[in-house]
Amino acid sequence: MDSNEKIIIIGGGLSGLTLAYKLSQQNIKITVLEASSRIGGRIQTVKGNLGTPMELGATWFSEMHLNLNSLIEELGLKKYPQFSKGKSLFQTKSFEPPQEFFVPESENPSYRIVGGTQMLIETLSKKLPSESLRLNSKVTSITEVGNQLSIEIANKENQIADKVILCLPPELAGSLIKFRPNLPADVSKILPEVQTWMAGSIKFSLEYEEPFWRNAGYSGMLYSHCGIVAEMYDHTNFEQNKFGFTGFLNFGAKSYSPEEREKLVLQHLEELLGKKTLTPISYKDKIWTDEFVSGAKQLVPRPHQNNGHPLLQQSYLNKKLYFSGTETAVEFAGYMEGAVISAFNILAKLDFQDR
Repeated sequence: MDSNEKIIIIGGGLSGLTLAYKLSQQNIKITVLEASSRIGGRIQTVKGNLGTPMELGATWFSEMHLNLNSLIEELGLKKYPQFSKGKSLFQTKSFEPPQEFFVPESENPSYRIVGGTQMLIETLSKKLPSESLRLNSKVTSITEVGNQLSIEIANKENQIADKVILCLPPELAGSLIKFRPNLPADVSKILPEVQTWMAGSIKFSLEYEEPFWRNAGYSGMLYSHCGIVAEMYDHTNFEQNKFGFTGFLNFGAKSYSPEEREKLVLQHLEELLGKKTLTPISYKDKIWTDEFVSGAKQLVPRPHQNNGHPLLQQSYLNKKLYFSGTETAVEFAGYMEGAVISAFNILAKLDFQDR
């Protein structure tokens, strides 16, 4: 690839920042345009009142995720296994005691990043030239002008690039960005039908002063078919001096206010783990339905619908426009691993073009 080319990456999530990091290592001039006021996309770690890293977005990965593990190691970050020791709970009916089960410690564990998943995002961003990352820069159109692309931002500013990589959910790209000339009809048809991973999910996190559940022999892991908490896991930090839970609420919880959700969560947990659940230091939750995740209500009949679709592997506008992001990955689509794989696939395509 010509090192004089200018690459614009639309989307400052894991895929976009990984791609930007790798291209900047090759001294390629890159600009990342992020529509929101923060970087990270569907990775978001916030701090509790006691400093506990509270995950509201992507959290876990496994040894199978080879590319993500390699990137974590390359960036000097550390991982640690998800705590699962002790009694776990499975609640099938509200009027029956929950079933207890144990997760064998010999099974392949899930892992978390020391300091929170946001460490991955922050470390990648620090590797980029300071002027290359722009927040609050919502792209509204991409126009082919000769051998280049003109990118219009919502503030009417224009940027010119030799190549553009779309590192945002395909459904968002199709609904929010006007392409001139239009993308092929089959591409325009498929974009709204690509499932956006995590869209509509409700993630919550609780911070406590002590790990009372561990002290009572519980793992903190639970699953419920009848309460507001659908699934939950221990969220103690690596140093084991910050304590809490994280998990998912059922889809109906979005109809409640944050205050009502907190009240219902604590009531549900009291039933399962006792009165000590009623005094958290912090409660946070996030409904993943904002304008930076989904442009319209998606009706997707099955998980991963059209993720990794062959049309998302091709280039457009005369090999100047590419799709990336976890939904485009042919393996592990929807996971952080898929986001990293998609970035590496774009790197290979850009290099291949000029051989």
